[in-house]
Amino acid sequence: MRFDLADLSLFRHVAEAGSITHGAGRAHLALAAASTRIRNMEEALGAPLLVRARHGITPTQAGRTLLQHARIMLEQAERLREDLGAYAGGLAGQVRVLSNTNALTEFLPETLSSFLAAHPNVSVDLEEKLSDEIVGLIAEGVGDIGIVAGTVDAGRLTTYPFRTDRFVLVVARTHPLAKLSKIDFADTLDHDFVGLDRSSAAQRFFADKAARVGRTLRLRVQLRSFDAVCRLVECEVGVGIVPATTAARNVKAMAIKVVNLNDPWALRDLSICIRDFEALPPYARQLVEHMRAR
Repeated sequence: MRFDLADLSLFRHVAEAGSITHGAGRAHLALAAASTRIRNMEEALGAPLLVRARHGITPTQAGRTLLQHARIMLEQAERLREDLGAYAGGLAGQVRVLSNTNALTEFLPETLSSFLAAHPNVSVDLEEKLSDEIVGLIAEGVGDIGIVAGTVDAGRLTTYPFRTDRFVLVVARTHPLAKLSKIDFADTLDHDFVGLDRSSAAQRFFADKAARVGRTLRLRVQLRSFDAVCRLVECEVGVGIVPATTAARNVKAMAIKVVNLNDPWALRDLSICIRDFEALPPYARQLVEHMRAR
């Protein structure tokens, strides 16, 4: 039984994506080549690694065991590459960051820009997830650093304060809700919404909050950024929920009004979460220190 690092990396991508197609894309392989590699691994092992279903894959018990060891071996290989990178003059390392939507759109661009400018031999693999998903994935070793809402139970993970922001409602100045200074989220659900793509972490978060009061979001338009949400709100397509920092930036140039949300979840204390600072790769530790300093 021989699995090389490319095999292990592919299997990790496939297992984490829940799809051979998406895993192959993450591994930069053609679907046919990825499928062949997975089959060859199963033949070499003499047991199935994946349960294939119409809507994706799940690892078998053997697959879960392989995934656990693959993560450890790939992390060790990455550390070796980092330690030798300084001598080779090439790329010294990659940091895997998992972030919720708020931090990803409002705070990480500036933070990562300054860090990468100071570390030209480092790359950052940044992925958007829900905060509770991030905690589980960091604990499993899927990522190096997570950025989550401070209200999430981080379990045994080490956490540090990162930023503070809040979600607010934005409406057109002519909208009936524009006369209000604050409102409960439940009282907004009779109105049409402009939001992010339904698959985005933030939009899933808002949909869950609506479901908890027995309602659904009447989502008329799905966009790819909070700034675009503000623009469509200005055009009276619907109301939207965006970070206060986004609203403050756009209210100066757009005919929109900010209405505060009364709900406790609207306040967003963002936290950095990691498994073990000393166990992080060197450049991941430097990124954590950079984020805390800023």
